[in-house]
Amino acid sequence: MNTNYLIPANTKKSKLIFGFFTYLDLIIFGVGCSVTLILLFIFQSMNFQTALLVLLPAIISGFLVVPVPNYHNVMQLLTNIFLFYMNRKRYYWKGWCMKDGEK
Repeated sequence: MNTNYLIPANTKKSKLIFGFFTYLDLIIFGVGCSVTLILLFIFQSMNFQTALLVLLPAIISGFLVVPVPNYHNVMQLLTNIFLFYMNRKRYYWKGWCMKDGEK
């Protein structure tokens, strides 16, 4: 019996909203846009620097949920980079060919 399976690359895409976003991604982007809208109502007259600061929550949350190749989105990529640099760097071999320190 042939037990080779072919799994398409986009099998999990059907579980995502619009094929790209999870519920957490939409919540993060929604909160960023909501904060931006509230700040737009608070600061009526603005110069360029203030407008940039007011738009910053939507820009940052949009940047975090943008899909990137080989990862789900930028937020997952940044999480993986952070975990790589914060975890221990020395890996100890413990395999089937090692005596595990026993004499």
